[in-house]
Amino acid sequence: MSRVKRGTVTKKRHKRLLKKTKGFWGQRKNIFKRAKETLLRAMAFAFKGRKLKKRDMRALFITRISAAAKQHDTSYSRLMHGLKNADIALNRKMLSQLAIFEPEAFGKLAEIAKQA
Repeated sequence: MSRVKRGTVTKKRHKRLLKKTKGFWGQRKNIFKRAKETLLRAMAFAFKGRKLKKRDMRALFITRISAAAKQHDTSYSRLMHGLKNADIALNRKMLSQLAIFEPEAFGKLAEIAKQA
C-alpha cells in the first residue's frame, strides 16, 4: 500500500484561517493556535454585533417617529396606538422614512391616528 502524506490538507486549512485573521495584532495573525482562538472570539462578537445593530436601528426609528409625532401634537405611544386601532400596519422603519421624506403623508397618518 502506498503512503499518503496529509500535509497539504492541513496547510490549506491553516492558510484559510490565517487569511481571515489578516490585520490582527502580533501572534494573533500568524500563529495558528492564537489565530484560531482569536477568530472564534471575533466571530462571536460579529454575531452579537449584528443583533445589536437591529436593536440600535429600531431605537433610532422610534426616536425619529417620536420627534415627528411631537410636531403634530401627539406622543409616540398615542400615535402607535391610534395607528393600530385604525388598522394601519406600517413598520417603524417605514414610518420614520415617511416622517423624514414625506412630512405631509406622515401628518395625514397622525391625523388618522388621533381620530381612531
